[in-house]
Amino acid sequence: MVSEADKEAIRKEARTILERFGKTLEKLPSVKLAKSEGNGVREELHGEVCDEDFRERMFDNAPNKQGDCIVAEKGAWT
Repeated sequence: MVSEADKEAIRKEARTILERFGKTLEKLPSVKLAKSEGNGVREELHGEVCDEDFRERMFDNAPNKQGDCIVAEKGAWT
């Protein structure tokens, strides 16, 4: 069990870390975020060419497959 003194020390350390992180972020140049227009769907562009065996390796590593799809849980890791 964590004592109240230890909890307070952890709070202070976390606050210090967050303050240092915030000050570091302030030094970074600002970035404008792109605004989405229209229906929220981005234009599909041409992707990079992958290794020929990429798809096969992905499916070999996937624990759950169904046809041409990899079956995965949604949100269980959040």
